Order: sequence, then C-alpha cells, then structure tokens
Amino acid sequence: MKRFKFLLLFLVIQVSAQQGGMWIPSLLEGMNEEEMKTLGSKLSAKDIYDVNESSLKDAIGHFGGGCTSEIISPKGLVLTNHHCGFSQIQSHSSLENDYLKNGFWAENMKDELPNKGLYIEFIVRIEDVTNQVLSGVLDTMTEKEKQSLIDKNGNAYQKEVVKEKWQDTKIKSFYKGNQYFLFVTERFEDIRLVGAPPTSIGKFGSDTDNWVFPRHTGDFSLFRIYANKNNQPAEYSEDNVPYTPKHYLPISLDGVSEGDFTLVFGFPGTTDEYLPAVAIEHLTKNFNPSNIAIREAALKVIDAHMKASDDIRIKYASKQARIANAWKKWIGQDLGIEKSEAIVKRKAFEAKFLQVLKEEGQESKYGNILPEFERLYKDFAHVDVKRRNFIEVFLVTNELMMMAFRTYQFEQNVKNDPDALDKAKVSITNYLKKIHKNYDSTVDKGVFENVMPFHSDHVDTSIYDETAFTSLDTALKLFEGSSEDILKRINEDSAYVFAKPMIEEFYTSTLLEYDQKKSPITALQKEYMKALLEVLPNERYFPDANNTLRVTYGQVRGYSPRDAVSYNAVSYLDGVIEKYIPGDYEFDVPQRLRDLYKSKDYGPYADVNGKIPVCFLGTNHTSGGNSGSPTIDAHGNLIGLNFDRVWEGTMSDVYYDPEICRNIMVDLRYVLFIIDKYAGATHLIDEMSLVHPKK
Repeated sequence: MKRFKFLLLFLVIQVSAQQGGMWIPSLLEGMNEEEMKTLGSKLSAKDIYDVNESSLKDAIGHFGGGCTSEIISPKGLVLTNHHCGFSQIQSHSSLENDYLKNGFWAENMKDELPNKGLYIEFIVRIEDVTNQVLSGVLDTMTEKEKQSLIDKNGNAYQKEVVKEKWQDTKIKSFYKGNQYFLFVTERFEDIRLVGAPPTSIGKFGSDTDNWVFPRHTGDFSLFRIYANKNNQPAEYSEDNVPYTPKHYLPISLDGVSEGDFTLVFGFPGTTDEYLPAVAIEHLTKNFNPSNIAIREAALKVIDAHMKASDDIRIKYASKQARIANAWKKWIGQDLGIEKSEAIVKRKAFEAKFLQVLKEEGQESKYGNILPEFERLYKDFAHVDVKRRNFIEVFLVTNELMMMAFRTYQFEQNVKNDPDALDKAKVSITNYLKKIHKNYDSTVDKGVFENVMPFHSDHVDTSIYDETAFTSLDTALKLFEGSSEDILKRINEDSAYVFAKPMIEEFYTSTLLEYDQKKSPITALQKEYMKALLEVLPNERYFPDANNTLRVTYGQVRGYSPRDAVSYNAVSYLDGVIEKYIPGDYEFDVPQRLRDLYKSKDYGPYADVNGKIPVCFLGTNHTSGGNSGSPTIDAHGNLIGLNFDRVWEGTMSDVYYDPEICRNIMVDLRYVLFIIDKYAGATHLIDEMSLVHPKK
C-alpha cells in the first residue's frame, strides 16, 4: 500500500490564516502554529501539547466518553456543560430534592456526590503508528483481509507500548483509514458532582433557543476528580483524595472582544468533511427528513406530558433533551447546506479533481470514483433510511420497543450459549431497572402510537394493556427461573409477540442489506481520500473527527444568517430578563437572578459596559463531543465554555463555511457570577486562579 507523507501537509505555511479544521494537537508545529499567530495567538505548539512538560492538553478530559471537560483548580475541580452532567444531576434528583429545578451546590467536599459509571479520561501522549499498523497491507487484498491485518498489527503494537500499569492505549484511524495514531490514556473513575445551576439557568431557552443565537444559557456544571493517595486513578472510595492535576486552566476576568483569538480544545465526535456531493444530497433529501419527522412525532407527546406534570418533567427531562437535540440539529443542517450552497461547491471541487486527473493522466487510476459513488448511493438510499427508521423507533424514541429489542438479544444469547443464562439475566434486569427508573407507560404509549407508523402499517396500542413490560415488577418476573420457563413467558408476552417479527427482519434482512451496500461505499471513500491527498496535495486537509483530542482555532465573531439580519458576538443578562416568562418551563427566571439584575450586584464579573455577559460567538469548527470544551484565549486562559452551534452552522459536520458557521460559548464571567453571586459558593471561586491577561 502506498504511503503518504502526511506530515508535509501540516508544514505548508499559508500566507493568510484560514479557519475551520479539527487538528491533531501533537502536529501543530508549522502551518497551524503560524495560522494561530496570525489570528492573534501568543501560544506555541508546545504550550498546547507537550509530552515532557505540562501543557494545555493535560487539563482537557473526555467526560463520560461523549463530552469534554477541563480542570480549573489545583484540587481537581472540573468544568463541563450542564447538559453533559444532566443525567448525573437527574439521577440525584427527586421530588424532595429537585436539583434540576433548584440547582445543587456542595457546601464542602464531603457533600460532593459520587456518580457510578462516570469517568474522565486524559491523553498522556499521541504517536503516529501508520507504518506499524499498515505493515504488510497490500492494495491487492480484499477489504476484509486488509482490516484483519490492520487489527492484528495494531493489537501487537499496543502490547509493546511502554506505559504505566494504570494507563491504557488505543489506536484510531484517520483520513478514512490512510493514517493511524496511538493514544496513551489515563481514566479516572471517581468523579463527584460539585455544583449545578437550576435548569432555568443551565437550560434557559431549552428547545426554543437550542442551536439558535442569541443564546442566554448558563450551560455549565461542576464536578471533581478523586484519585488514590498516590494521585493515580482509582474506583470510588471514601479514602480517595482530590486529584492534583499536571495542569489546570487559569480563568480570565477580562472577557472577549470582536476579533479576539479563540482556541477550543476537546473531543469532537464524528464529522464527514470529504463526502461526495451525491452523499450530501442523500443526507438532505432522504436521511434527515425521515429522522426529523419521527423525532417530531415523539416530542409532540413527551412535551405535552412534561408541561402537565412535574413528575413526568423530572422523569423525561434527559430523554426529551436527547431526542430534541438531534431533531433540531438536522433541521438546521439542511438549512445550512442550502444557504451555503454546499452541494454546488462540492460539485465544483469534484470538477476540479476530475480536471487535474485528466491533466495528469490519472483518469484510469481514479476516474471511476465519482461515477461509482453515484451508482452506489442510488442503490443504498432506500435501505439506509429503512435501517435508520428502525433505529429511531426501536432504539431511540419508544421504550417499550427498546425493552422488546433487548429481550430479543437476550433470547438469542441464551439460545446460542445456554451457559450464558446467568450473565444474560443480570444484563437484562439491570437494563429494565434503568428504563423503569424514569418510565411512564401512558407517555410511552402515546409515543408508540405516533412513531410506529414510520416503520410499520401495523400499530396495535392494545399491547400496552396486556404486556408485562410496562411494570418493573412484572417485567422482572418474566426472567425468573430456567431458560425454558423464561423463553416460554417472553414469547407469550403481547409486546414481544408484536415486536419480534420486526426485530428479526431487521437482523436477517435490513441490516444485512445495509452492510452489503454500505461496505463498498466505505471502501470507495477511503480510496477517494487517498486520491485527494495524492492528486490535490496543496488543498487544506484535516482529519475527520473520530472522538479523539483535537484543537480548533478561530476568533470571536458575530454573523449574519440571512438578509438584513446580523448578530453581535456577545449576549448579556439583559436578554435573559427580556425573554423572561413567569412559570414557563423554558423561559422562567429564578427570583434570585432577577434580584441581582435589578440591584446590579455583579461583583468583578461585569463587562466594560457594566453589563453581565452570558454567551459569545466564535468561528471555531466544533461538533458533537465539543460540548463542555474550554475556549482558551491567546495566552492560555479560560474565557468560555463551548456548548452549541448556530442553527445554520450545524452543517459544519459535512461542510464548514466560515461565513455562517459559528460555535456558541458561555462566557466564563457568567459562570463565575452564577457560582459566586447567585449560589454563594465562594469557596469554589477561592480554588480558582483568576487573572487579567489584557491588563
């Protein structure tokens, strides 16, 4: 297999600083370092990533595998988004202690709340292992043969890596499998909840404001990392002590101005920046519209019940947020792709690619790629939507179908391996308990009635009156006794009888067809990436996000989403009061916050105009997973907390346009103001290092 000199791509110095891109922090020297300086950065590449000395990367943690967090004190105090810590806040909440409604602030370390299963993982070092992983891999091999050897090489190499006994390793592919990096990691598993504002602050604006600017949301929560007495990762223990970090982020009190440098450091989840135009067309015309319709149908039921009952509001808060988040994002993604003319521009880029192929006589080598994409996507579109519809109905929106799906997996496991019965019982009973902790059969029945028609013409709501799964006690009894007794009971249950044929069809038909038609697209995408790097080497390529640590840099900038409409870069507490609707679940404002606004008791956290800033915009290229990422100034200080993108800019997952793509961040002065003046948790402020870099 031909090797590429990828590092050269990072060493090409460009005259003017460009924005966009999710860059590997260990490869910032050269082009990226110069671009950052042009944008106003005073940081060196080693300030950001250094293996031998403490650097910014040592303060950045992967929060629960889905968000980002950062250490902000020498005692392991961690900051992330309110929505990232939402499930932990919810798990500690009850009608008696409603931390969602009232907020939570531990008065001392003894009051901090443990969270089973939550972890924060740090990157110790990153190594390019492309040569080792691709050793012996040939173009003549089948994709299956290539992957088998790649896995074998990667596993063998990881066994030889020098690391501490508590550290771990993983190898991830980049550039669609044309490059590989090794990550040495440390995972801390004793993470305790320290503080969270009420939902009326942490989720202010809720669904209406989600993905939309101006935002006025104090989307933050605080946790603390605990370690053993040797400052090493350890499971929860009362003997554990606050973690002493290699680095923590000082916090700037000077705020932001238009044009200020911004660096966002975190773990973006997934992007597809190098899709062909036909794939983007499929996304906007087939895939997104179907997903949007299903989630809209589910939310219609959930929202109505949450507004009518505090009990349902608490139970469904996290689920509703999860369903609504992607629903609104997909709508904005379609709008952004249309506004930016992403498909037209991608087709123009492809025409350039074909022209260079012709000029360099490489049509016979790569000229088949784009026509083959057209053929493959035409055949793939239907099954892609069909598979996704099943996932949305059975695995995302309707919990009775989720329980049926897990029951099907239980049945198959027990049939294939009778000795696995005890383990399978534990798994299914734990799952049922988790579902029923926040379950309401009336709500779920309404969701079922609304979403099932997207998958099947057969919609039988009577199963809710007959099934054992709508009650935890009766559901658990299904799985008592021998495997024969259990299998007999579940196959007589009305919900399982209803769902099982559709689940079987998914596994035996839909999924097989999907894999069969997706596999050649994946292989062709890898070849296309290889071709782009070879044929158009002077283009600016950054690897797609893949849940690994990345740097994205930009500036504080307002934007204009449409004609005659423009947004300033910063929003203020004035806007919170302007949006205030008493008793409204999205726009209510706590009395304490209204009193502070009236008295203008802002402490040292006001802007130069005497107002309290709440959120600000930047041109950083972010994605899912960057929630909770720190926004760092030109000197390495914390100035913001990333939590969202503007609606039209959500298309940056497939196409970044610096004109309309903006990330949204909570101003750290608002975070400090809420902790100090609103909550009175001054002991937490005392832990932090507050600085004035502009002065």
